[in-house]
Amino acid sequence: MELSVVIPCYNEEESIRELHKRVSAVCHTAPVSSYEIVLINDGSRDQTHEIMRELVKTDPHLVIVDLSRNHGHQLALTAGLFHAQGDYVLVLDADLQDPPELLLPMLERTRAGIDVVYGKRDQRAGETLFKRISASLFYRLLSYLSDTHIPRDVGDFRLMSRRVVEEFKNMPEQHRFVRGMIAWVGFRQEAFSYQRAPRFAGETKYPFHKLLAFAFDAISSFSIKPLRVSLLFAGFGVCLAGLMALYAIYAHFSDRSLVTGWASLATIIAFFASLQLICIGVIGEYIGRTYIQVKNRPLFIIREVLRGSA
Repeated sequence: MELSVVIPCYNEEESIRELHKRVSAVCHTAPVSSYEIVLINDGSRDQTHEIMRELVKTDPHLVIVDLSRNHGHQLALTAGLFHAQGDYVLVLDADLQDPPELLLPMLERTRAGIDVVYGKRDQRAGETLFKRISASLFYRLLSYLSDTHIPRDVGDFRLMSRRVVEEFKNMPEQHRFVRGMIAWVGFRQEAFSYQRAPRFAGETKYPFHKLLAFAFDAISSFSIKPLRVSLLFAGFGVCLAGLMALYAIYAHFSDRSLVTGWASLATIIAFFASLQLICIGVIGEYIGRTYIQVKNRPLFIIREVLRGSA
């Protein structure tokens, strides 16, 4: 198999037929001897799986990986990468915001010796101002915290060589940030600039609370700097406590009453109590993720795999 296209799908009944049509068209014209389209049904609650079963009956290039429940986008993508057999593997979202037609120029670059050609968004059409600002802040914060260089304004849309996929499959993380894991693998990686289109249909599958969880997965997977923030808080607290002690000594010898400062003192105590709780919460998140990881449960569970027939 020369080319695999991996597409996680969750509640995409409105776009799945158009997705299949466009991806099939570009794969048919691509200069490859063989290809497969791997669709992962991530526990969809609409008619996505039923439509997939209809399509697989008429398309010999189609592979359907049906997960036992909703595992989340990153684990569904992982399941697809485990089943992809191609020498080159294209990762694509089901909403058609990342044009599948870009496969052809990206394929030229991988054949020139680039192991990962990742799509870099020049524009984010159809997204709100809040989404653009929050995404920008997230990537810049991640870049600052992470010890691994993770490109900014880059999603999971990318074309990879087989050796990158094989190295990725050796990584056992439960909480996954796939684009960061691919960046960590290394080899020759190159950006491919493009303009991102609006969603073809439906609504985003990443509401705000899921974006927050995704952001923390990304940061905690590639940095322990949040744990070190508690040391900064401790240092700041020691300095402030020292200043307050000096003021208390001065007030004692100058016969000034300290009772008038009870409000500021109570505020300071509440402030540092809050910082302590934040630090404990961050540490607890890391410990909890370690606990989940050492259980060594399967990353995903598959109900069935269907392969197309002519």
